[in-house]
Amino acid sequence: MDKTAGEAIQYRPLYVIGAQCTGKTTLVDALEKKFGQSETSCSTQGVLLKPVIIREVARTVLREKRFNRLDITTSPSRALRLQKHILDAQFAAERAITNLEAPARWYISDRSGLDPIVYAQLFVGEEAASDMLTSEEWRELEQRMKAGIVILCEAGCSWLIDDGTRLMPDGTTEWMRIDDAFRKQLFARGIRYTVVPKDMVSLEERVQLVQEQLVQEEHI
Repeated sequence: MDKTAGEAIQYRPLYVIGAQCTGKTTLVDALEKKFGQSETSCSTQGVLLKPVIIREVARTVLREKRFNRLDITTSPSRALRLQKHILDAQFAAERAITNLEAPARWYISDRSGLDPIVYAQLFVGEEAASDMLTSEEWRELEQRMKAGIVILCEAGCSWLIDDGTRLMPDGTTEWMRIDDAFRKQLFARGIRYTVVPKDMVSLEERVQLVQEQLVQEEHI
């Protein structure tokens, strides 16, 4: 539906997800910069409200709950606790935004509630992931993802940087296994998504791809 001049444009929530080291945070930062100056801009499509940014909650959980990245691969029990903490943190972050009073805001989330479930599935087991999928927190998060726009950054890109915090893929095979797990969970949950190809190196092109999805969804 087209917006008249002066009327606020309310985009759907946007989730940027995928395996580690695929440029998710870089893309979110670029989107924040792109839309950060748009709050007062006005066009024939109306005023575009500035998005709220949900930063990657896993980093905060790792620090505050005293976990480290080795816990993910060396201790199934700690890995599961960590992923449940991350799911809870994502739930709290989204709730905090959706409970805000007017003006209504749209948000961009660096990762989603599905991310810890995928990692629980891969590094703890199917039973652990199934348990998280039945939680009340995930059920609410799932509905928001289905109502939002999901961008999957494809694994296999060329900018692997070890920052000492994130889990690094153990070779390309492992990296693609995580990528495949995301796609299968998205398909199983009936969540539509758009892939940012690994060979799309230009950040400008990645931002443009996301913008196109926002505009297309706005007019459906």
